[in-house]
Amino acid sequence: MTPLSTKWPWYFSFIPAAMIVIGTVLNILSPRYYWGDYLLGAAVVVAGALLSLRHTIAVGAAIVLVQLVLLVKDGYFGHVVGTFSLISAVFTALVGLGVNRVVTSHSRRLEIVRSVAEAVQRAVLPAPPARVGPLAIAAVYKAAQIEALIGGDAYAVQDTPYGTRLLIADVRGKGLGAVGTVSVLLGAFREAADQVADLVVLAERMERALVKEASSREESIRVEGFVTAVLGEIPPGADRVRLLNCGHPSPYLLEGDTVSSLDPGEPSLPLGMSSLGVPRAGPEHWPFPTGATLLLVTDGVTEARGRNGTFYEPVSRLGGRGPFRQPDEVVEVLMRDVERWTDGPRDDDMAILAITRCAGEPAGP
Repeated sequence: MTPLSTKWPWYFSFIPAAMIVIGTVLNILSPRYYWGDYLLGAAVVVAGALLSLRHTIAVGAAIVLVQLVLLVKDGYFGHVVGTFSLISAVFTALVGLGVNRVVTSHSRRLEIVRSVAEAVQRAVLPAPPARVGPLAIAAVYKAAQIEALIGGDAYAVQDTPYGTRLLIADVRGKGLGAVGTVSVLLGAFREAADQVADLVVLAERMERALVKEASSREESIRVEGFVTAVLGEIPPGADRVRLLNCGHPSPYLLEGDTVSSLDPGEPSLPLGMSSLGVPRAGPEHWPFPTGATLLLVTDGVTEARGRNGTFYEPVSRLGGRGPFRQPDEVVEVLMRDVERWTDGPRDDDMAILAITRCAGEPAGP
């Protein structure tokens, strides 16, 4: 792995060559003072930070050769000034090699950290199944922190005796500090989804797991920690979907080229706030036509700000772009559109889960 491979655009590799050319021209035009020496020296240091070891050696050899040719041409070779100038060029080339070794070592350590993060991601937040009966499924996760792969958002899809159950959630906070809560949340969902027949009971089981997990943490998390979530259930016939919204952004139904928001009539409080004593609302039923796609997102999508400060609105932004035949198309179009909308880094994690009811498939068990 080279320093350039994961950090800089490809055209940055031409910067050292351009600096050598400009520095050489300046030295030719100023044979008495060699004003271009500063650019020649900087070229190998820049190469060390941006390029591979082989290319850094080539750049270092080039500036030494250029310096030697100019010294011979201008009659300085063999004189004290020329000797010191040549030694300076060699020393600068060695500094560039040192910079390259330091940057490469750092890149390797970062790659190790990223590989560990990928293993954690696969363990904590595995990809959902691509197919469950007549349902095609796609999901994507984008962490707000540049070097992080997972954070405070979560999703899950599970085939159960009660149909296909699904979850999308957003843990308060982001980055690796929220991974522990995500692990507890998903563990409780996977265990209880097969055991309880009612979504409200499933939410209560997850609530208890979160409260128990928070009891061992600092007071601020016990008092302020919560998780917004949508729990869903698609029965074996797949002609409808039940949704229990716990303070989370509303899901969307994409049918043809239309997009509608499945807003709850009475949303429940987020998970982890049972101490307020507010009864949890029941799930609501929505039709799920053949060819339609159920889209669930976290607030990293709905609160993505454009350059004018306005929030991203999936209904208006995705409307008219259908029909979408596969959930992968929906995820890809949405991701690209959010990136264009923000035109820069996001400040929140973003998770997307799309489920399409395919035509001509068996209805399920």
